[in-house]
Amino acid sequence: MEIKKYAAIDIGSNAIRLLISNVITQKNHPTQYKKSSLVRVPIRLGADTFVKGVISENNKNRMIEAMNAFKLLMNVHGVEKYRACATSAMREASNGEEIIDEIFKTTDVQIDLIDGKTEAEIIFSTDITDFIKEDASYLYVDVGGGSTEFTVFSEGKIINAKSFKTGTVRLLNKKASKKHDWKPIEKWVKENTKNLKGIMLIGSGGNINKIYKMSGKAPGKSLSYIYLNAHYKFLKQMSYEERIRELGLNPDRADVIIPASKIYLNAMKWSGATKIYVPKIGLSDGIIKTLHQES
Repeated sequence: MEIKKYAAIDIGSNAIRLLISNVITQKNHPTQYKKSSLVRVPIRLGADTFVKGVISENNKNRMIEAMNAFKLLMNVHGVEKYRACATSAMREASNGEEIIDEIFKTTDVQIDLIDGKTEAEIIFSTDITDFIKEDASYLYVDVGGGSTEFTVFSEGKIINAKSFKTGTVRLLNKKASKKHDWKPIEKWVKENTKNLKGIMLIGSGGNINKIYKMSGKAPGKSLSYIYLNAHYKFLKQMSYEERIRELGLNPDRADVIIPASKIYLNAMKWSGATKIYVPKIGLSDGIIKTLHQES
């Protein structure tokens, strides 16, 4: 048996995460990926980028502190290899690359700016095939703070994929929300799912994971469109403070969970899906698996 420790840093629009995993390999046995530690820091970069177009000095300094802390944690855990990936908020910020250079000079942590296509490919390197049936059709929806990745696959093959600049943090900005046009997404989803019967959704992202946990469903079971719609209405009629106080949601989750629910509901409505499956997979998990594959 061989055990290696790898780490993934996911720099999103709503938060920054460090995942440290044990990768266990043994002859004649499937590789196991065991979470050793997960740290989530609520640095909302999207609130800067999607409103002002730049990362603020305050959030830049918080990122530097976070990377220093993550580096210390990786050293303590004995991490052999890591990868840090930044998505839409850093990608769209006019000073994003400048901050990445400063972080590297200050902390020695190298950050890769990745596009939506690369993000989807990394996520798909996870064991998503364990959750799908080869004779069925699915619409995979990964909702982030700045963008949402849509992937249609049928009979085990990817049919089409596209990333849209529709994310939870972006939609929270009232000006951006008013100007937001859902029609291109609706058109794409309808065109790419119209010939697929019995299509189901696979939901990815912190918000749908939280909704699934709140449902009390057993792992592997689906949520219905009716349930998700009722839950959305339930959350929406509560105030931000009530969601924190009565439901125990984190402050940086209590607001974004509303636009996230709307994105998943729209995707289900436009594709005709009546069920959504929620395997706990994400960018961090994909990074860990690709690090193992590369080694």
